[in-house]
Amino acid sequence: MLDEVLNQIEKRQKFILTSHARPDGDALGSALACAQILRSMGKQANVVLSDGVPAIYEPLPFADTVLRDTAQAPGADAAIILECDSVARTRLTGLENHYLINIDHHATARPFANVNWIDPNACATAEMIFRLAREAEVKISPEIATCLYTAVLTDTGSFCFHGTTEHTFALAQELVRCGADPVRIAQNVYFSTHLSKMRLLGSALSNLRREGSLAWMHVDREAMENCQAADEDCEGLVNYALAIQGIEVALFFREQSDGRFRVSLRSKGAVNVAQVAEAFGGGGHSCASGCALDGPLPSALEQLRAQLRVRGYDAHVQ
Repeated sequence: MLDEVLNQIEKRQKFILTSHARPDGDALGSALACAQILRSMGKQANVVLSDGVPAIYEPLPFADTVLRDTAQAPGADAAIILECDSVARTRLTGLENHYLINIDHHATARPFANVNWIDPNACATAEMIFRLAREAEVKISPEIATCLYTAVLTDTGSFCFHGTTEHTFALAQELVRCGADPVRIAQNVYFSTHLSKMRLLGSALSNLRREGSLAWMHVDREAMENCQAADEDCEGLVNYALAIQGIEVALFFREQSDGRFRVSLRSKGAVNVAQVAEAFGGGGHSCASGCALDGPLPSALEQLRAQLRVRGYDAHVQ
């Protein structure tokens, strides 16, 4: 499918690149890198993300060029949608009128576009973009390498998630050779946390609960307001519950304005949480996924626990 993706790119001149709402490191890094690769191929490319750039990723090259609305990028011939399972999840209007190219590495990916390049064996969508650049004979500049390394670092959980192999480290090594600075990237991602996120973490930890090898915590809208936190401040908080000794599955619930809950699910490998999330219309990786559930919180929690039991997971087994 890589050949077909390049074939369709060659036929067109102006592109929109986008990903899911509330973009993470792989979504943003892959989109920024892919746009620059297209420009190197003589194409016009704009990255459009409905929620813009999260603060921790603002230092990335080209981040200041990201647009918020497709109307700001008129006349596009095609849209490349990265690590996103549907047009709807981009929260952008008008994409369905374009020729669509879908590039994704999630096991729960869906073939919704005109061309669908899906590779669950890739450690991140960024790995696929790296391969695209190599196949197109585009030089990986230090700026492109920085975007791709950031994407790989964050989507592998700092090289901790299942699926991290010798090939992942070989890719990281090559990106460093191309000019990515691993120390500076790690400092920007992990040591530039806003005070609002630290306060929100404190609120979440105060709600931490455990049952056997299952842990969960939550933040409600009041906590978000009191901490002056943005949605992006919730990213990664679930990992603090997963870090507890003996915990195999962790859940983080974030109350939304409509009373529903966004849920982040994490696993140390014994449970495929992507399958659990998919049962509620979500998806992701076997060790890191997400979904949305109706409230109240006890009901949402019980629905997830029931689905975990369906998958053969007994939280009482240590």
